[in-house]
Amino acid sequence: MNPDLAWAVWCGERQRRIEDVLARVLPAADCAPAPLSRAMRYAVLEGGKRMRPLLAYAAGELTGSLPEVVDAPAAAVELIHAYSLIHDDLPCMDDDALRRGKPSCHAAFGEATALLAGDALQALAFGVLAGARLRDPAEACARLAEAAGARGMAGGQAVDLDSVHATLSRAELETMHRMKTGALIHAAVRLGAACGRPLADAEAAALDAYAAAAGLAFQVVDDVLDVEGSAESLGKTAGKDVAQGKPTFVSCLGLAAARERAEALRAEACAALAPFGAAARRLTELADWIVLRTH
Repeated sequence: MNPDLAWAVWCGERQRRIEDVLARVLPAADCAPAPLSRAMRYAVLEGGKRMRPLLAYAAGELTGSLPEVVDAPAAAVELIHAYSLIHDDLPCMDDDALRRGKPSCHAAFGEATALLAGDALQALAFGVLAGARLRDPAEACARLAEAAGARGMAGGQAVDLDSVHATLSRAELETMHRMKTGALIHAAVRLGAACGRPLADAEAAALDAYAAAAGLAFQVVDDVLDVEGSAESLGKTAGKDVAQGKPTFVSCLGLAAARERAEALRAEACAALAPFGAAARRLTELADWIVLRTH
């Protein structure tokens, strides 16, 4: 099979799979309190690239895991991601009325229900992960908690909010985004890998290097697309970072240099996978997809 076609088939299969898993673990739309249940499903289903679950499935394949074992960790990281998007869009955060090509959760359900939906999705993520068929569910929950907490995603968001109209160095910007965006991407890779055979220390370090480079590349490309894309192509408000005075890789490096940085990170991510050989094929393809995407 043509490699590009094989990748597209694999990607489509895993995206459909995680959609089904998420639909099962979320409360039914008529589950009381129904407005909360509907808001949770609205924020999670039928939208998004599912990049984090794809990373989890690819890392699981690397360590010989079956997809059904990766389902729970893949769902958990996507639930955390969805909760973060709800909260990011609130008026007290980034104040955005558009997400994934439709009204953001608070625009559709009101701020209070959206806030509670995010809270409930976070709780659900840990419930799903705690019940997963993993060697050490407690360790997995601890890894996800660190990725989502003050030293990870939430902490990065706090730095982001404090940096409006500030000038950050490239090192400061990278530190912020390794927390805000990269920590959950890193957790997706390591949680997926934990579904299969144990990793040697050198293999774990290689996966960490891959995840660090891929996670940062994702954010660099996001910053480029915020400048070059449209609301129709992105599914969210374009040019928002510039309008809000947020420091970005484009404002820090310039557009051309930001693209070059993304390519360098892509090469770094792929090089980190060299010890795994052909077994890392899907992770390599995901690094390519992260950098070459148009939305």
